[in-house]
Amino acid sequence: MLQVKGLTFSYLKTAVIQNISFTLKAGDHLSVIGESGSGKSTLLKLIYGEYDLDEGEIFWKDQQILGPKYNLVIGYDFMKYVAQEFDLMPFVTVSENIGKHLSNFYPNEKQDRIDELIEVVELQDFANTKVKLLSGGQKQRVALARALAKQPEIILLDEPFSHIDNFKKQSLRRSLFRYLKAKNISCIVATHDKSDVLGFADRIIVLNDTKIIANEDPQTLYKNPRRPLIASFFDEFNYIEPLGLVYAHQLIIVSHSGQNAVVKSSYFNGRCFLIEATYKDQTILLEHNEDLEAGTIFHFKIEPLN
Repeated sequence: MLQVKGLTFSYLKTAVIQNISFTLKAGDHLSVIGESGSGKSTLLKLIYGEYDLDEGEIFWKDQQILGPKYNLVIGYDFMKYVAQEFDLMPFVTVSENIGKHLSNFYPNEKQDRIDELIEVVELQDFANTKVKLLSGGQKQRVALARALAKQPEIILLDEPFSHIDNFKKQSLRRSLFRYLKAKNISCIVATHDKSDVLGFADRIIVLNDTKIIANEDPQTLYKNPRRPLIASFFDEFNYIEPLGLVYAHQLIIVSHSGQNAVVKSSYFNGRCFLIEATYKDQTILLEHNEDLEAGTIFHFKIEPLN
């Protein structure tokens, strides 16, 4: 189990994280979300031992995680950290990069391990390609595979799919997180992308103004976002009195109701149209399966989340 207790860290006398505490069970996946500059990446680096704490403690099982004041070499064998910048060897192949830290005393086992991870990150066609010839997204996948090579007990991922094309991202997410669960590897993901979170996280932490403002399972947080910042991470939303925060897809156009609005604009987003409208002198957003012309008056109701 990972235990983070009363974590406080400042950079150049500016508080980045203040009094943060949480736990993570072995094999569980935790997502950390928040605005840019909220401290997501810093939190991962503190857990990895890259920085010294101002206050607090971090333990993995019985091992205290300490910073560079106490360790000549940063990091621990049981933990891996994949940053947004990749530290790969450009002039050797994908396979050689992944197997860099695997023992050569057991060549067959080493190759089996490399082949397994190449399949996890879906790079079978590039196993013998030099890394310098790969795209940014392919390099990110190599970095993920190399971090898993010695099967850590916990892995820290900072925006792990940010360089990967959308058409490949979905299947890669499923493959990677399925593998981590199967191997009982704990995972912390810092991300801006709800698709990294909703289907895969056991819990979500929201960072804002140096503190944790929410620590819930994905369904609970999605259905009860409590703050506009949290709702905005998941979808387009409105604040409508007296109901409070309401997602755009909860507003349904009906033939008659006590609520009507006037269309301002309409935006096609693939599966539907996002309608921007005026309701009681405020702008609201809703989803509809048809385009609506500006000036159209419509009635709507608000459906509860299932």
